[in-house]
Amino acid sequence: QVQLVESGGGLVQAGDSLRLSCAASERTFSNYAMGWFRQAPGKEREFVAAISWNGENTYYPDSVKGRFTISRDNAKITIYLQMNSLKPEDTAVYYCAADSSHRFRLAILPDEYNYWGQGTQVTVSS
Repeated sequence: QVQLVESGGGLVQAGDSLRLSCAASERTFSNYAMGWFRQAPGKEREFVAAISWNGENTYYPDSVKGRFTISRDNAKITIYLQMNSLKPEDTAVYYCAADSSHRFRLAILPDEYNYWGQGTQVTVSS
């Protein structure tokens, strides 16, 4: 069973950058489409980014487009989320997720992913 472990969160100021990492436990991860989500207190889990298995296709919501970049290194079985120009409203727990049923689907709903990490906290102060 694929296990995902996020890292790289922390406390930063508005305008700063962070890079999150998500390391998978098995090589099979390399065949899955992957995504990042976030959840702030009292809010629903929100889609942040998705990437196809080969990294050639990505998708972002308007809220992060142009500021966040998802990428992956299948040799290291790791995906990344580069976050630039961070805003206080980006504060949340960030989760990576794997869609083991698809290689190219860039899913935006949490229910479309079947493996999740434990999350990493990102706090952006104003």
